[in-house]
Amino acid sequence: MTFGLLWLDRARQVVRRGFVAGLRLIVPKGTSAPIAHLARGLRLQTSFEIYELDVRQETLSRVDPRSAGNLDTWLVPRREAQGLLDRAKTKIEPIVALFPQAITVHPAVQSGEVWLRFRGLAFARWDEGKMFLGAVDARQKLTSASEPALKQLLHDLEVHRHWLARDVRHPLYRQQSERWLESIVRGDVTRIDATLDSRFVYAQVFANTASERGILDLLTVTREGRLAILELKTTEHIHLPLQAENYWLRIWRHLLQGDFPRYGYFTGIELQAAAPIVYLVAPSLRFHPTRDALLKHLSPDMEVVRVGLAESWRRGLRVVMRQ
Repeated sequence: MTFGLLWLDRARQVVRRGFVAGLRLIVPKGTSAPIAHLARGLRLQTSFEIYELDVRQETLSRVDPRSAGNLDTWLVPRREAQGLLDRAKTKIEPIVALFPQAITVHPAVQSGEVWLRFRGLAFARWDEGKMFLGAVDARQKLTSASEPALKQLLHDLEVHRHWLARDVRHPLYRQQSERWLESIVRGDVTRIDATLDSRFVYAQVFANTASERGILDLLTVTREGRLAILELKTTEHIHLPLQAENYWLRIWRHLLQGDFPRYGYFTGIELQAAAPIVYLVAPSLRFHPTRDALLKHLSPDMEVVRVGLAESWRRGLRVVMRQ
């Protein structure tokens, strides 16, 4: 859809006779659901049609986004995430205590694991009462014999995954930069906008699917009770606007259904029924140049705030642009 909308804009700019009425996307049979979901968030003025191609029958059938249904999403119950953390507590607390300012814990309810991250980079996981080490896949079992390996790994992380590191090309410095940014933002979300409530910042509120493991959106709320979505990027990403729209549509649907208080989110806050606000957060020079061309096709109900950070964001968040 990203490339289709950009092609539509380009075609309208270069056509000399007539008018390009809209965009038609043709996709393989059975694959239109994610696109139909996104089509719900387009402006009414954007003429958009979806067709499914049946190669065997050599037929095209039009898909009505309104009848295609919503993509199935499930919120992770807070009590299940907390229960997982409670079971892992005795194993993970001694490790977190070694670098409490740098290590964060991340329960993965779907897999029954708890991951430990050092400034965003995964280095250990808890699984069924056992700890495993590794900055890549965490498969080395933690035992008394492997404790020196844990200490060496943490030493390397502190040296190389630090904002004052000398070797900025080292893999431990460069890997998963968006996770690093996420860990900083979660530490003080008011640096992005002073109206946000730092008591409530949730990551990965949806149960993960295979296609969503890379989603880094943060969900928070303003002090007035309006939901706020933070989409984080550290490099240019052409799909950022539609990725944010995808998340926004899901969050708004769960809000209207009253799911957040039911699943234990935002306890003690009365949430507004207003559409969530979206913050696109990235270093100021890392927004893709096609961003505005895509945003103009999205629903006016989706309020977007672009927040540009200083390139030195690892040393601390400093907003240099807000639009």
